[in-house]
Amino acid sequence: QVQLVESGGGLVQAGGSLRLSCAASVASGHTFSSYNMGWFRQAPGKGREFVAALPGMSPVSSFYANSVKGRFTVSRENAKNLVYLQMNNLKPEDTAVYYCAAGNPPTYEYWGQGTQVTVSS
Repeated sequence: QVQLVESGGGLVQAGGSLRLSCAASVASGHTFSSYNMGWFRQAPGKGREFVAALPGMSPVSSFYANSVKGRFTVSRENAKNLVYLQMNNLKPEDTAVYYCAAGNPPTYEYWGQGTQVTVSS
């Protein structure tokens, strides 16, 4: 069982940066570092889309949607049960509600409530 809470969203001008955080509460007996983590987003009138993923205890590195590759970086701080999404060079098309997810990709079992990111032109 995992509970996820995102934070760090807001309004930013195009070209700016934001860092989203996802705080995880993990049930006793489970280890946060073992969970695969993902970031998704949903723009108004569109479906939810994959943004980035960071596997759990695995040698596989992070991977990204083509639309954010080179601009976004996902990382985790296992000692604090945190996952981050650093977003640089933001564009108006990045405007969306951003969700943190944990579990088994591609569907993931656990989801946060989302945080709004708005990029003005």
